[in-house]
This record gives sequence, structure tokens and C-alpha cells, in this order.
Amino acid sequence: MTTHTDRTGARPPEAVYIHIPFCTNKCFYCDFNSYVLKDQPVMDYLRALDREMELTVLENPPGEIKTIFVGGGTPTVLKPDEMAYFLKSVKRHFPNWSEDIEFSMEANPGTTDPEKLAVMREGGVNRVSFGVQAFQNELLSGIGRIHNTDDVYRSLENARAAGFENLSIDLMFGLPNQTVEMLAGSVKAALALGLPHYSIYSLKVEENTLFHTLYNRNQLPLPNEEDELAMYLLLMDSMSEAGYEQYEISNFAKPGMGSRHNITYWLNEDYYGLGAGAHGYVRRMRHMNVKGVNAYVDAIKNGLPRLHATPVTREEAMEDFMMVGLRMLEGVQTVAFREQFGVAMEDIFGQQLHKMTSAGLLEKEGAVYRLSRQGILFGNDVFGEFVGVLTEV
Repeated sequence: MTTHTDRTGARPPEAVYIHIPFCTNKCFYCDFNSYVLKDQPVMDYLRALDREMELTVLENPPGEIKTIFVGGGTPTVLKPDEMAYFLKSVKRHFPNWSEDIEFSMEANPGTTDPEKLAVMREGGVNRVSFGVQAFQNELLSGIGRIHNTDDVYRSLENARAAGFENLSIDLMFGLPNQTVEMLAGSVKAALALGLPHYSIYSLKVEENTLFHTLYNRNQLPLPNEEDELAMYLLLMDSMSEAGYEQYEISNFAKPGMGSRHNITYWLNEDYYGLGAGAHGYVRRMRHMNVKGVNAYVDAIKNGLPRLHATPVTREEAMEDFMMVGLRMLEGVQTVAFREQFGVAMEDIFGQQLHKMTSAGLLEKEGAVYRLSRQGILFGNDVFGEFVGVLTEV
């Protein structure tokens, strides 16, 4: 597991996030920075990304890289030659990889043929996360996915044949027209695959999506709150019974197989953020890149393609430590808080910690605060207690 450090920037970043913003189509629930692939200047984008990597490591040289995560969009829509170019860029600018690097790439079922998977393996990718979402074809078409369950099985078979063992799939619950029984079927089908890792998220209706428009028209048939709670309890119990540890609110893994890259975020540690719309956090500075593909390509001609960059105050860093750290089921350590900030956690957040433990949503064991089972169900209420406590004007 990644070690806690102070936030002085004394240690160079060891994690890299890279954004590939292209998709075959836009899902009805998606508000990510992604664009339909047709007629996009893919190679121009990849060359701009290469330039951003070059400028980034000049400004903040990397340490030993422990995790790389390529997200999107759908990175696997790149053609094999485009994928090879991209992966060579990554290795050229971030050459110092740890022996046990975790190099993840998101994929959609149906976008990973054997040739492309071979290029990914050759380029260093050793973990693939497939966006499956459900095992009922009618649910998939209802959320705008263009794959079906046959694509899921074929894609996983191809990945294993190419030598990938560290595989993960995403599922979703709370989908339109989804029943508790449907989720149970998806979880059963997912567990039958015997993968080391599963991410299972609840649907959030985000602005600027088709689902948001339908929701406002009262045309989105979502499960009721009681059913959605039953879904979450079902998946928690099912995953536990199958031997998976719920190491974070929405993530389940066999022992030692948690996503090390995501753990970097939840421990509030530094990471590079590269690509259109990407976020990064280095030396107590948060940045966000310009979003549009052409805007990003144009911006890189004049330097780093920043939309904005803002310093993170000590107070904001403390709030972030609590909010993201409590997402992990191992909780937040008072010792780590003191190491980062030089003060006791209880001296800063004593009122909030007392309120949440008294309500039974947090529990304290030794020097650790963690979510209780009830707290897992109402995690957003817990996290909200730490938002703006120190930074409100």
C-alpha cells in the first residue's frame, strides 16, 4: 500500500492519470469529458498528449512510477497503431517504473480484439477494467451501451488469452427499470467470472446528460429508495460471502487486489493528470486541463494546457484527507493525519467525529476512525460533515 507522506512536495509524484476522451457513442448517463470518435483528430490529440507529458516532467520530474491509469472516454477505441504510439509516449516520458507497477486501462466490451490487446501488453498495460454495467441486454440498451453480454464474455476471454490476469469489471445499480432481482442476476454472473476486482456504482443523474433531461420530464423510471437500498445491501452481502473485501464504498477485491491507483486518490497523494479535461494534484496544486479536443490540441502549442490551477490550502487538504480517506473501509489514521499536518485530528474535527460516532455512522478502533456498516449505507452524509468546515467564509 502507498505510504503516507507530508504535503511539502518533497517526494515526486508516483502516480499518473491519462485521459483518452474518445468513445464509440455517448451513454445516456455519462457526463465525463468524452466525445464520439467519428471525425476526431486522434493522432493530433496523441501528439499533443506526448507534448504535455514532455512539458509536465520538465516542470515536475517524476519519481519511481507505481501506478498508471488510462481512463476516458474509452481508451481502447484507439486503433492498434495509435495505441502503440500512445504507449511508447508514456514509457518515454515516464521511464522509471517500479517492478510491480500497476498499469490499468479502461475498456468497453467489444473494443478489445486480440491484436489490440497484444499491443497493450507489449506497451506495459497489465490491468484492464471493463465497463460492463449489467448482464441484462435490455438494461444495457436502456442506458445507451452498445455492447451486449456476449461481448462481455468474448472480451474477457480475449484478455485472458492475451495474458491479462488482473481484470476488473464495473457494474451499476439503481438503473432505470432495474429490479433487485436483476441486480442479483448481474452480481451472480459477475462472480461466476472469478475476477480479482469489481467496482459497483449507483447511478447518479448528472446535469448535461440525456438522463437528466428525462428525469426533469418525469420520464426516467428509477427504482425507489427502498429498492436501491436493498440493492446495495444485496451486493455488499453477496461480495462478502464470495470472499471479496469491500475496501472502498464502491469497490470490492480479493485480498491484495485493490486498485492501487485509486487508493492514491483516496489517500490524498500526488498524481499527474494528463489529457483533455484531466485533473492533477502535485505539490499542493490542483489543476484542470482544457476540455475540448481541438482546444486542448491548440493550447499545448503555448505550454501546459491548463484551464485553471489553484493552490490547495492546508485547511482544504485537511478536509480532503477526511472526505476521501473515509471512503476507504480501513478508515483514516490519526497518526497519518498528524504526520501530514502536525496537529491531532480530534483537535481539528473533534465535533464532527463525535457527532458521527454518536450517530453510529463512524466507529473508532484504536487510532483509526472508519465507517460503520450503517455509515457505509449513508457515506455521503458522513463525508458531507467535513465539507467546508475549515474553509467556509
